[in-house]
Amino acid sequence: MSSFFERLRARRLSVTFAALAAISAVVLMASYAAHGVHGQSKQNDSSDATPLKVPDTSVAPNNFVKIAKEVGPAVVNIDTRTLPKAGAMGHGHGRMEQQSPDDGDQDDQGGDGQGPDQNFQDFFNRFFGGQMPNGQNGQAGQPERDALGSGFIVDPKGYIITNNHVVDGADQIFVKLSTDPDTTDRGRPARVIGVDKATDLAVIKIDTDKPLPTVKLGNSDNSQVGEWVIAIGSPFALSKTVTAGIISAKDRTIEPGVAGQFQHFIQTDAAINPGNSGGPLVNMNGEVIGVNTAIFTQSSGYQGIGFAMPSNTVADVYNDLISPRHKVVRGSIGISFREGQSSSIGRIYGKGVVVQQVQPGGPADKAGIKIDDVIVSIDGRQIKNGDDLVADIASRRPGTTVRLGLMRDDKPMTVTVVVGDRDKIFGNLLGENNSAPSDNGTSSETKLGITVREVSPQMAQKMGRGGIMIVGVKPSSFADEIGLQPGLAITRINKQPVTTLDQFESILSGLKSGQDIVFEVMDPKHPEDGINLLGGTMP
Repeated sequence: MSSFFERLRARRLSVTFAALAAISAVVLMASYAAHGVHGQSKQNDSSDATPLKVPDTSVAPNNFVKIAKEVGPAVVNIDTRTLPKAGAMGHGHGRMEQQSPDDGDQDDQGGDGQGPDQNFQDFFNRFFGGQMPNGQNGQAGQPERDALGSGFIVDPKGYIITNNHVVDGADQIFVKLSTDPDTTDRGRPARVIGVDKATDLAVIKIDTDKPLPTVKLGNSDNSQVGEWVIAIGSPFALSKTVTAGIISAKDRTIEPGVAGQFQHFIQTDAAINPGNSGGPLVNMNGEVIGVNTAIFTQSSGYQGIGFAMPSNTVADVYNDLISPRHKVVRGSIGISFREGQSSSIGRIYGKGVVVQQVQPGGPADKAGIKIDDVIVSIDGRQIKNGDDLVADIASRRPGTTVRLGLMRDDKPMTVTVVVGDRDKIFGNLLGENNSAPSDNGTSSETKLGITVREVSPQMAQKMGRGGIMIVGVKPSSFADEIGLQPGLAITRINKQPVTTLDQFESILSGLKSGQDIVFEVMDPKHPEDGINLLGGTMP
């Protein structure tokens, strides 16, 4: 029996060895077939492959292609540089928590600035790589800062529209045209013509020896929700980028209270990202109907919701900024009110705008308007809400008159108000200054390195004297070296009072190199600190 199993085992082993031998033979034959006699690899044979050919065809151009070719040459890349500046003196010059002209209330979310609208982040800074608002760039200890943005040419002489936050606080501004070579060169130097912080718009200019390509301006009031639009700009420094989407909504306000009073945007889902700020939003006629300004985001990047300042607003602001005054003049009657009133307040006080504050000495105060008055009409036209009131009054020139219909203690009455200048009434209280820098070549800039404006009557009354407000100080200039800083008011120079720009420039024009100059300066927000003397020898 055992011999039977032994024979069976031997037979199985022999079969196994035979199978292994067969497999080895096949492997050896395959290896031999793949190599030459000298062990060299044979060349792969691809003689049966067909070469690819690029067809001589093209897709018929659509409207997007046409518009991109038409508008693209007038879109520019803007590169700014902000140099470190000396820190603020004394108590600092932060914005006061104060209501604005004829306008709504401040943000009621609390001092931490949090809440649903926080997803808009810092409207002026984080969206498109622009500068910090209110001159917060380049504080002491901060390094030199570069930023990028976009813009578009509206005048062949080199006038360009962009966002204020793209150029705000910049010491150097460079512009690259679409036709300029892609080199390390930063571009052509530009200067600011005027800015308007209320709408976040700015006009800059480059010098040119030949006419430049320009965009066509469209009528934003005629645009409709659902229309195709194109955004052109330099997102993430990628110049000449074109994206498309539709108009998602109109008349969108994203900043509550004072900050959003003059910001009623076109909403779009065209992709816009950091670097697009200041670029054009274009309709299918190839017309610019908006300036790309902000995005709603929870990630600092595109999420399908962007905002553009309507072209009709842009045109009005541009025309004011290129005027001899280089600033936007808005009317005001000097009152404040709260937006978003509950329906119960309307039922008790009636439909209209309830006055919550009257600026002392302002137009409304002089006309006899009082707190708790309800403004119901303007020149006989019933007003819809606070935005309607603000828009109407702001559009009127200072010095013109307006008839306001009021309800006081449930009794109707009419008063005539002389419209005032919004900046003069409220600008200093809000820490705002929408005026452009002084013209190049003035004594203050050439000799001192500062830009200035006159102190408002309200601020002069608070100080107990008139003066000249310092708006900007050039780094490493004479003014910077002796300690002059933005926010300070110059009241006397070498014991001579200065209350007007003409007086200020007259004194400076008479000073020569080597002469001593002493400034009496005051912090207008803290006049109780008194006068400080700053001086030096003219370079």
